[in-house]
Amino acid sequence: MRTTNGMSVGTLLADIKSGLVVFFVALPLCLGIALASGAPLLSGLVAGIVGGIVVGLFSGSHTSVSGPAAGLSAVVAAEILSLGSFSAFLTAVVLAGVIQIGLGVAKGGFIAAFFPTSVIKGLLAAIGVILILKQIPHLVGHDPDPEGEMSFFQPDLETTFSEFFHMFGDFQLGASIIGLASLVLLVLWSTWKPLKDSAVPVPLAVVLFGVGVSLWFEQLGDPWLISASHLVQVPIADSLGEFLGLLQFHDHTQWTNPAVYIAGLTIAMVASLETLLNLQAVDRLDPQQRTSPPNQELLAQGIGNVTCGLVGGLPVTSVIIRSSVNVTTGGKTKMATLVHGLLIAISVPFIPTYLNMIPLSCLAAILLMTGVKLASPALIKQMWAEGRYQFIPFAATVTAIVFTDLLIGIVIGLVVAIGFILNSNIQRPVRRFVEKHLGGDVLHIELANQESFLNRAALSRVLAEAPRNGRVLLDAQNTDYIDPDVLDLIRDFKEQTGPARGIDVSLIGFRNEYKFKDQIQYVDYSTRELQAALTPQQVLQLLKDGHERVRTGRRLTRDFNRQVRATAEGQHPFAVALSCIDSRTPVELIFDLGMGDIFSIRIAGNVNSPKVLASAEYGCAVAGAKLLIVIGHTRCGAVSAAVKLLGSSMTAVEATGCEHLDSIVNEIHRSAEGILCQGTEEPRSPQMASRVDAVARHNVIRVVREMREQSKTLDGLVRERRIAIVGAMYDVVTGDIEFLVEEGLEEMPLLQTV
Repeated sequence: MRTTNGMSVGTLLADIKSGLVVFFVALPLCLGIALASGAPLLSGLVAGIVGGIVVGLFSGSHTSVSGPAAGLSAVVAAEILSLGSFSAFLTAVVLAGVIQIGLGVAKGGFIAAFFPTSVIKGLLAAIGVILILKQIPHLVGHDPDPEGEMSFFQPDLETTFSEFFHMFGDFQLGASIIGLASLVLLVLWSTWKPLKDSAVPVPLAVVLFGVGVSLWFEQLGDPWLISASHLVQVPIADSLGEFLGLLQFHDHTQWTNPAVYIAGLTIAMVASLETLLNLQAVDRLDPQQRTSPPNQELLAQGIGNVTCGLVGGLPVTSVIIRSSVNVTTGGKTKMATLVHGLLIAISVPFIPTYLNMIPLSCLAAILLMTGVKLASPALIKQMWAEGRYQFIPFAATVTAIVFTDLLIGIVIGLVVAIGFILNSNIQRPVRRFVEKHLGGDVLHIELANQESFLNRAALSRVLAEAPRNGRVLLDAQNTDYIDPDVLDLIRDFKEQTGPARGIDVSLIGFRNEYKFKDQIQYVDYSTRELQAALTPQQVLQLLKDGHERVRTGRRLTRDFNRQVRATAEGQHPFAVALSCIDSRTPVELIFDLGMGDIFSIRIAGNVNSPKVLASAEYGCAVAGAKLLIVIGHTRCGAVSAAVKLLGSSMTAVEATGCEHLDSIVNEIHRSAEGILCQGTEEPRSPQMASRVDAVARHNVIRVVREMREQSKTLDGLVRERRIAIVGAMYDVVTGDIEFLVEEGLEEMPLLQTV
């Protein structure tokens, strides 16, 4: 069943439940962040409303929840102090929103693609650790540190860890019982199937439980009574008009104050960075792994901050705590963030008395469990398994955020990650390997997808290590961007450094805008000189090396159009191949050969005949090829057809309707002599397949032998050591080649390869 806008009822209910939970969590966070920022308490609630409704309407994220951010509290406090008043600060918030709108329109969100994964995961784990550390005191009623204060060094001159020592002397009995019982209820609810499958969200049950027990303790009196300092403390007004009167508005006279512009730029940059980082982190938490558009998010945040500045709210960002609660409680779409914003907007002015009945300790239990999910041992184990280049930036980010604050910690994490990226680029940024072409070895340097200035030093070192009087191929086929500094380095190596050291520099894949032309300066096809210099042993080794490249995925880089032009006037192949017409056995692909390298004779079953011999004689005696190779293959259709007809009264013409097939079948039957093939097995049985392969193998050996017996020309070339005849079997399943017989090679001296 679906609603009018296409959303399923199940999704809508999930979003409403999640929005309700986020609402309960957001209330103390909004108040606590305002308190930690030195701003009016109502400004935090206004920011929560704007972050939920205004940003929620314009955001493209399904799971991100915006509001006042703990990471901005230090910046906000400093700017309020610097500007002298909260109203002047609101003017800076309006300006920050305008800057963010400009960044969104200018597609400034592209920077999100450059945030290292290790930092994103470190941010998630750090928030989890901080939630655990910060909520344990609140869990037992030790509440001097405002909820939402995430810094290690607190405004009350305490630290995250010193609060633990004070906590032991400040247990509040009623709050402690509610907090610990709420924690037990959360664990029980997530493990006991009847509760886990219920329609009631466990955080809502925890809040109702906390309120109910708090009211009961109120009847019992001391020491059970929970005082107001351990409850949510929403400002209370006697009427809506009085409530609106508590709002502060921006001071429009401050537009001429230069300090406002500096503050606005600072807030915009910090808020944008935190938003983009949080957006990446929340997308990783999303079970559906949806991607949020960063430019649209900057635009939405800008509209939200302009609104906040106009109506008296703190600046907003995407907030990881609220967003992670949204995801873990089942939020599906941005309807959840809208619901949470609407609930704040309705409840804060109309039912603040009831909101102030909620114990902070039960909300602390909810946040503590969220922290456990974020800082899971599985995440730490995964990062450890990915190696030091991932784990050390991850650990540095976690440690820095926990021991400083969100903003400083992220900057430290980014610096460490960038350091490792730079080191990685210096150590192994360029993929390089040696290609063994017919004309000699070529150092193939494959440029990265993004060749920024960070890669320049590493590429310079690789080029400096290129051997003198050698050949270098710079490959930009998979490169989307090359920095001008890198282009200057390549141009200098191509035109000056390389030639001075006797290096032939070839280029391929460079875009026209780089003002480079593709140019291959090494021989990647068989020429007359190469053909004359090769021996049969060397040709065979070339074929074996080529097949090894194919098998390992390291094919040579060739310029097809250049080969077409170069071979247009003549051809000088170094080998002749007799192979089957099977579509799975193209000789050029099997041996990684180029145009003009090999004569290819293809006939079903790779059988011998006068016409086949004539072609082989021409290739070797006239054109100068040094090797004749006969290639059979497994699961050969022609051999299979011949085996099935062996001993049968039917001819190939009768069985297949092919008028001339008997000439091939009869040739293959000669290879089946001595091999037991009665055709009694099922056509696709393993026994039949084995016998077909055995006949195909024997057929190759027989054809190699008969080519010398039936051709005096070929036999004479073998005796003169000008050619060799080789037999091989290609496995169509594994792609491997087995060489079966090497006629004439055993009589030749071993020579060095070209």
